[in-house]
Amino acid sequence: MTQDLVLTVIARDRPGLIKALSQTIDAHGGNWVDSQMARLAGEFAGILRLSVPEENVSALETDLGKLGDAGIWVTIRRGHEDSMRIGRRVRLEMTGVDHPGIIHEISTVLASMEISIDAMETRIFAGSMSGEAMFEARADIILPDGLDENELRRTLEEITHDLMIEIELDGLPAAAA
Repeated sequence: MTQDLVLTVIARDRPGLIKALSQTIDAHGGNWVDSQMARLAGEFAGILRLSVPEENVSALETDLGKLGDAGIWVTIRRGHEDSMRIGRRVRLEMTGVDHPGIIHEISTVLASMEISIDAMETRIFAGSMSGEAMFEARADIILPDGLDENELRRTLEEITHDLMIEIELDGLPAAAA
């Protein structure tokens, strides 16, 4: 039997971080399954899922904890059976002038409609004409059964003027089972 583990990793960015992490995982027979990692403000941060033989889990957890001595902080959660979220998958894209509160306002609307965020990426960039700070986000969301995409669009459009953002919604292919 294998156990899925979900790790969050953060460390001051430098060469060799992934090597140290993957070496520790490999030493315990672990398989690196999924990950998303990036350098943010001089820090290296990531989340990853790995699969490891049940009998090696405790020793791996101990050795991952020891990476803290090298400045690599790892948080470990044991995975559980992934239940497939039911509903329509949609990509939400937002672009506009950056200011505090955009994610809070959008996530409040999504939560009020029982919409789950499956994945999200955001960034700030300089506008091509003005050089003004612009905000961009892409989120894969799952609409609950019975919620019409047009209802979501209308609800989001009610707040986009105040937020100074534009939104786009596009359907996504169903997730592989």
